[in-house]
Amino acid sequence: MSARRILAVVGLLLLAGRALAQETAEPAAGSGGGGDLTFGAAGVKGREEPLFPDFDPLPDRWRIEPPPYQLTVPGSIWDPYNQNPLKGDYPIPGTQTIFPKVTLASKTVVEGRKFPIPSGVSTENPNSEAFFGSPTSVEFDQKFAARLELIKGSTTYRPFDWQFLVEGVGDINSVWFNERVAYPDVRDGTSRTLADIRLEQAFLELHLADLSANYDFISMKAGRQAFNSDFRSLIFQDINQGVRFFGTANSARYQYNLLYFYQAEKDVVSNLNTFGLRDQQVGIANLYIQDFFFNGWTNEFSFHYNYDQGEKAGFVFDRLGFLVRPTPIGDPVPHNVQAWYLGWASEGHIGRINVSHAFYQALGKDQFNNIAGRPTDINAQLAFLELSIDVDWMRYQTSVYFASGDDDSRDGDANGFDSILDNPKVAGGEFSWFNRQSIRITDRGGAGLNQRLSLVPDLRSNKFLGQANFVNPGLLLLNVGAAAEVTPTATLIGNANYVQFADTAVLETILGQSDIDNQAGVDLSLGVEYRPFLNNNIIVKGFGALFQPLAGFRQIYSGQTLWQLGTEITLVY
Repeated sequence: MSARRILAVVGLLLLAGRALAQETAEPAAGSGGGGDLTFGAAGVKGREEPLFPDFDPLPDRWRIEPPPYQLTVPGSIWDPYNQNPLKGDYPIPGTQTIFPKVTLASKTVVEGRKFPIPSGVSTENPNSEAFFGSPTSVEFDQKFAARLELIKGSTTYRPFDWQFLVEGVGDINSVWFNERVAYPDVRDGTSRTLADIRLEQAFLELHLADLSANYDFISMKAGRQAFNSDFRSLIFQDINQGVRFFGTANSARYQYNLLYFYQAEKDVVSNLNTFGLRDQQVGIANLYIQDFFFNGWTNEFSFHYNYDQGEKAGFVFDRLGFLVRPTPIGDPVPHNVQAWYLGWASEGHIGRINVSHAFYQALGKDQFNNIAGRPTDINAQLAFLELSIDVDWMRYQTSVYFASGDDDSRDGDANGFDSILDNPKVAGGEFSWFNRQSIRITDRGGAGLNQRLSLVPDLRSNKFLGQANFVNPGLLLLNVGAAAEVTPTATLIGNANYVQFADTAVLETILGQSDIDNQAGVDLSLGVEYRPFLNNNIIVKGFGALFQPLAGFRQIYSGQTLWQLGTEITLVY
């Protein structure tokens, strides 16, 4: 036998031995192979090592298992950060560019508070003759969310081609009062527990075009979607239905949005979207410019339009049975409100000083204002400025927030500022008592001096269901505060606010009181935010606040010190 034949036989025997050894040996830990249905390094077992690896085709680059370096972490279904087929790391089997992403979330809020509660026509406790009854209450709110996203695109810097997202949210809400204010009918008691399940988001996003070699783009999003119109959510923040065009220019130095919403009606308890229409149209156009005047200082110029067709909707009652449109105050006649806002806002730093500001001019027409008892012309302003400085692990800040007030509730001018749907992240934000609590100024479900998670004393029935009202007392708030990164995972946030009304003429009219002082009170708040894993998968917040009434608040309500104490736990997969 020739030497060439001997070498060929030996080679075949070696290959056969290798194949037999691979057939009988256990696969290496973490091996995922590259079969069509494997999840690669996610840890799901795929095919065995190929016989001729240099010539065996791989189905795609997403399922190539990395070399076993010391820092290589095998993924799993339960690991949202390393390779996971449910978190957008692998395309759907059979495709190369369509990626699924599943998100599950839970938010739990437990809150005790003390704020003025009208006792109504039937008090819970005997011999209670005062208009305001026992002021304490406790609320528990639990929300669960499940979101599915499908994304087409397989590049890092270029925007994806399209995205489809659908999200359902369930809510369980319980509240316990010491007065019979849970329902319009006082016979229904002092507490309630209600559940709700809604389709909160559902939209399709399309990448329309690339505008430059740097992937400046224009895209379109249609359906129920989230949108925040400015840095501090002073005018509009909501999840609702409509169409939005957005994109970037000049290597992403400019970002822009053009949005139209036809608002869905909200549920009064869960604040989730229903399938009913709100008869309210919102249009927003804004432009963000980075490094405007100073490096690191981003400015925004915006236009907001709000057309609330209350006349078309007529009298609207919420889920509990309370009248919410028109607001049951003054002369409640269904009416349209048409307002537009011109705005300039900023966020960033000038040298070492962090600077955030906003100015909005509101104009428009209220067809028939309930308090004025006549049509009014809107002309109101909002101004905000915050300055802060970072010193090691501390940030010190001071700010001023001003919403103009109306000095004559009976004339044809509406000079009290109101937003469309705000959620202000200023002066302590959700930790502040005055910002977090809704204080009623009329019996039970009537008008509120302010709304929950809103600073404007707009005398609406409800932030989500009521109409904007520009005949209101306005507000001046002065703030000093500090944030301390006590550890990499824990931040402590403290704020002290002085609150006063810009003008009390409207309050004097609706309450029939004279010479109401404009001083409202002092708000002291403290909050802690804990992220045990330095990410957003687990966030634990604790908060407490005291509100000490001053002369004007005492004249309207009482001089009792008011408070809140609560916790919020967010879990995200």
